[in-house]
Amino acid sequence: MSNFETATRTAQRLFDGVRTVIRGRDDTVRLVLCALFADGHALLEDYPGSGKTTLTKTLGRLISCEDAPQDRSYIAPFRRIQFTPDMLPGDVLGVNIFEPTRGSFHFVHGPVFAHIVLADELNRTGPKVQAAFLECMAEKQVTIENVTIPLDDLFFVLGTQNPLDIAGTYPLPLVQLDRFMLRIPMTYVDAETEQEILASHDQIMSAAHSSAPVCTRHDVLEARRAVKEITVSNEVRAAMVAITQATRRSPALQFGASTRAALMLQDAVRAWAMLNSRDYVTEDDVKYIAPFVLLHRLRFHPGAGDPVRALEDLMLPQLEHLVSNAARAVSR
Repeated sequence: MSNFETATRTAQRLFDGVRTVIRGRDDTVRLVLCALFADGHALLEDYPGSGKTTLTKTLGRLISCEDAPQDRSYIAPFRRIQFTPDMLPGDVLGVNIFEPTRGSFHFVHGPVFAHIVLADELNRTGPKVQAAFLECMAEKQVTIENVTIPLDDLFFVLGTQNPLDIAGTYPLPLVQLDRFMLRIPMTYVDAETEQEILASHDQIMSAAHSSAPVCTRHDVLEARRAVKEITVSNEVRAAMVAITQATRRSPALQFGASTRAALMLQDAVRAWAMLNSRDYVTEDDVKYIAPFVLLHRLRFHPGAGDPVRALEDLMLPQLEHLVSNAARAVSR
């Protein structure tokens, strides 16, 4: 079996495992898996009670980390950090504790030392604690008093935040938002799905608590390597560059997407292609994934209207150009 086929099987097992608990949100589940396999992080956004925490907990239970390196036994398979306004950076990263019997300091690892971290209600804590996450998410390491401690290669943060009109929230700074590959809004489920949830809630919660691993840490890392090999044609890559360049020139934007955003877009569309059982990227992948990668990195002027529609209008000429080039290539 090829690396690509193995990766798609791993993705399908995780998808099937999560959707037994999370009903009516298949697109959201697939986007979370897209971030996981693209080696990025995801930010879920919606009002309380929409299933964000349950989704993340279930994903953490489905990945076995028994094959993790023995020298990093301090790293847990899954940790949830419930952010509050009175938290300190040490509550997340860990602290040095003085042991009188030994006459020396001992580092107590914080909850960030886990393979999968649920950063629950990240925007309820202050900027100092939010900033403590930057190095973790960007470089997979923690530096405490000039000592750098590595995190695991699997390290994946699934953050959740409440909408900013909820009392007690602190807007995430742009540099923090930029560490998340995807920002995923979770909309309300339809009436039929909600009725199903009410009718089978006990069974759903039982399944959530009893979820058994369906793949290993190694399987996820191998799937990430397979994603890196997915083909991105020169035409598709040129279209992605044209989109990011257009965001910098558009009068509707205060500032546009960075080169890091373009790199994350390329990684995300590769993972999305794999989740759709393709070893190559199409213009439809770019069209679907780009808003989840770019919107939280852009700042539109107040008169630009709906940001989603504004970005779609900005992307349309670049994608049409890509399609027309593909059509000409086929006609030859």
